[in-house]
Amino acid sequence: MRILSITAQKPHSTGSGVYLTETVRGFKELGHTQAVIAGVTREDSVTLPEGVGFYPVYYNSPELPFPVCGMSDEMPYESTRYRYMKPDMVDKFEAAFGSTVLRAVKEFRPDVVICHHLYLLAAIVREKLPDMAVWGICHGTDLRQMYTNPLEHERIRRGIAGLNRICCLHAQQKMEIVSCYGAEPDKVCVVGNGFNSSIFYDKGERKPHDDIRIVYAGKISEQKGVFCLLRSLKYLGWQRERFSLRLAGGWNADQHRIAQKLIDDGGFDVTLLGPLSQTQLAEEFNRGDVFVLPSYYEGLPLVIAESMACGMKAVCTDLPGIRRQMEENLPGNGIVFIQPPAMIDADTPEPDSVEPFEKRIAAGIREAAAKERCVVSLQNLTWLGACRRILG
Repeated sequence: MRILSITAQKPHSTGSGVYLTETVRGFKELGHTQAVIAGVTREDSVTLPEGVGFYPVYYNSPELPFPVCGMSDEMPYESTRYRYMKPDMVDKFEAAFGSTVLRAVKEFRPDVVICHHLYLLAAIVREKLPDMAVWGICHGTDLRQMYTNPLEHERIRRGIAGLNRICCLHAQQKMEIVSCYGAEPDKVCVVGNGFNSSIFYDKGERKPHDDIRIVYAGKISEQKGVFCLLRSLKYLGWQRERFSLRLAGGWNADQHRIAQKLIDDGGFDVTLLGPLSQTQLAEEFNRGDVFVLPSYYEGLPLVIAESMACGMKAVCTDLPGIRRQMEENLPGNGIVFIQPPAMIDADTPEPDSVEPFEKRIAAGIREAAAKERCVVSLQNLTWLGACRRILG
């Protein structure tokens, strides 16, 4: 099969970028011929498996004179928020990606086109290719944009409902897709996600140590719960020398400034690592004890399985679909789930619920730290398995 994968964002960066990159590798291993369309800048370095064609669409260019459009309002690189796009920006976005899609289809001749994110670009691709098999993959952030941002709503709903197949992360998300986009339920399939077991595994090199090493990986932003995590440290009740926190991930200038101030004011042993490669992140996980993901909103985060594969214990907010998916695929996982804060909207917690949430994060870390390490089978969460489910 000839597969053309499309994203409006940078591959490699963010969870959806990793998802695209890893599925491209998986499809190649399964013997499929591929090409990729992605939104990048001329300064970006994109590495894809040998033999995979690449059709870049350049942001910050005469054709597309603004930064990369980000599905999250806070991206780990300079980005444009969809909510602030004016009609002329949408026109330029459609012209740049639309012409590249038509060129790639003419030259590459795909059997199926797979669009990452059920949002504006997927709707445009459906319009441009009315007679082709066009599929979509939901990453969760697309739903959040639909809930919080009125940009091109009816056009997007119409385009997504017209896709031939929609892949999602878990059963709860399938229900949301049917409700939000009006998609036919039999077109929506649950495929989950995967992790790269050749990178993320327990190397058995974790040496005995007295301190408790806490790790977070993801965007450094309020929506990911990072600021709550930093404030939660004062509720641990541990002596400062007993623990450390390492934060892996990118940030924008405003989010970095806030995080750094919280670190300075707290006086705890906290290190901002910045963006890490997959190999570097696996090394951090192999040195750590407790992984914490305190997000307000998630699809199905890869980093939970990645951290546990490396021998860490995990703490995660109890968000829709995640507990069930983890219990089905990782029985006996030992993850400590904590109740998220009450939310005003998809990104904003009720002010009175923030401090109790921070105390629950601290309690979750203490509970996880006291647990024995769980040995779980991760066979159901390989990328090859996810790729086979995507292709049906």
